[in-house]
Amino acid sequence: MFAWVVLIISGIFESVWATALGKSEGLSKAVPDIIFIVGLILSMAGLAYAMRDIPASTAYAVWVGIGAALTVIYTMLSGDETFSLLRVLLICGLVACVIGLKLAH
Repeated sequence: MFAWVVLIISGIFESVWATALGKSEGLSKAVPDIIFIVGLILSMAGLAYAMRDIPASTAYAVWVGIGAALTVIYTMLSGDETFSLLRVLLICGLVACVIGLKLAH
């Protein structure tokens, strides 16, 4: 169970580093660059730890799904991307698939 908690947290950090990378303008801004590097290290370390107990295919899919969903939600809430019902429905589908992978494990 602890591996799943670590995986979820590392998925959150995946969203952090992806968002910071987008804001870094090609790794040219110090603060987003630092957030990107720290987020990337924490995210990868958590993913690696979780893969000790969770199959790689499941862990990776869950990690990417969490990161992608949170990144899209953040960009819509911040106004960087337009909000649409279709995007919300697709993110809900992604989250449902991630939950399904957990239940199928």
